[in-house]
Parts: sequence; structure tokens; C-alpha cells
Amino acid sequence: MKKVLAFILALVLMVCCLTACGAEGSKNDGDEGRTFVVGFDAEFPPFGFIDENGDYDGFDLAVAQEVCNRLGWTFKAQPIDWNSKDAELNSGNIDCIWNGFTKADDLLDDYCWTDPYYDNSIIMVVKADSGINSLADLAGKNVITQAGSSALIALEADTELTPTFGDLLECADYNSAFLELDNGGADAIAADVGVANYNMSKKDGAYKILDEAVSSEVYAIGFRVEDTELANTVWEQVKAIAADGTMEKLAKNYVEYGLVVESLSLLNK
Repeated sequence: MKKVLAFILALVLMVCCLTACGAEGSKNDGDEGRTFVVGFDAEFPPFGFIDENGDYDGFDLAVAQEVCNRLGWTFKAQPIDWNSKDAELNSGNIDCIWNGFTKADDLLDDYCWTDPYYDNSIIMVVKADSGINSLADLAGKNVITQAGSSALIALEADTELTPTFGDLLECADYNSAFLELDNGGADAIAADVGVANYNMSKKDGAYKILDEAVSSEVYAIGFRVEDTELANTVWEQVKAIAADGTMEKLAKNYVEYGLVVESLSLLNK
């Protein structure tokens, strides 16, 4: 009888241990208590950048942090090489791409997209004293942009403007692009207007934006195609953050970094 009781007690203890392990696994793998990893470009202000204290900052990261706060998730900002964003996402290193990510027509089937949250323009930045005043003046000039960027995609698809350039150059990030513009390695930069505004603010009067935009686009959040439930969960929170006024409050913190509050489409509905 003692042996039977000991055996039953051992079974009870085993079941309890397995139940505890299962409960812990559900907490880690499910929605509650999960770590939400956002892939972003750390050289893309105002949406993602490194602040003066060396910390990751940006409007998109601030909204993502608020989403996690409301869902009880742990937020992790993961800087990535923008040109390798697909590999980072598909390998599982990040849960989504959320950093001024253009929802382009030719990419619609490549990701599980949220609705747009920001209206953006691709523009041209030149030196203020360059003598370049229009897109037509870029004929024979060297234009630079970030590798893998929406600006590059827009220019590669433009069969009228781009062929007039002397050369279309690519660089790793927009900091490098502005260095090339400063030292004469390029005559113009094709960039998102927010990035342009930020870099222009650091050298008042040194640059100007041409009046004609190259193209217009929208930003959205891109998830793996199969992660529709995660995408929907995040997007519902983003909409709530916009509806209760929190998004506008967060946005005002990034106006000095080039964010255009009026371009936040969720605030205009």
C-alpha cells in the first residue's frame, strides 16, 4: 500500500510540474507577456534614430512602445540594415518592420500589411546655393539615395526623370547621403520629406527642398504574411491610440525632428 501511495504521489507531482511548465510556455509564446520585436532603421528620423543619449528613439518606436504598454507586452526595438529587412523578418529575428515603411503596390503580397498611418512624399534635397531649382535641372547631375529605400524604388520605376540623371547612386543610410552632398560626391538627395526636414534643421539655410515632389506614398506596418492575428492585434491598439488623443501627444514630441503631424492619416479620419 505504501508503494502504491508513493507511486500515486509521484504521478501527481509529475502532472503538477508538467502543468506549470505548460502554463509558463503559454505565457511566453502567447499574446500575454510576449516580447514584441520591432525592426527599424536607426538612421531614419523622425521615425527611428539614436538620440543624444545614445538611446533608440523615434515616433514609430514611441507608438510601438505604447501598444506594448496597453497589451502587457515587453517592447524591444531592434535596429536592422534596411537593405536586409526581409531576411530579418523571415528569419524570425523581428516581428514586424515598423519604421517609415512604404506600403507600395508591388509589395502588397509580400507582407501582411496594416492600413496606412502616415502620408509621405519623396522629395529632392539640394544645396541652397547649387543653382538647382527644379527636377528638370537635375539633368546630368548625380542623385543619391538610401539602398533599399522607397525613394530608390520610386526613381527606378520613373522612366522620365531618372534617365536624365548623370548617375543614380546608393548609400547605406541618409547620414552618408548628406555627407556626399556636402563634399560634392552628389548633387541631390532623393529622400522621404521627414528625413529631409530633420537633416535640414541641423544646418539651417544650407539646403533646400525642390518644390516638385518625386512621388507620394503611405507608411504602414509590415508583418510576415502568415501573422495576420498579430497584425490585427497591433493595429487595433494603434487605432485606439489615435482615437483617444495619445498619438497626437506623442507626435508633438517629434515635430522638431521633422515629423509632420498633419500627415498622420489616422488623425484626419
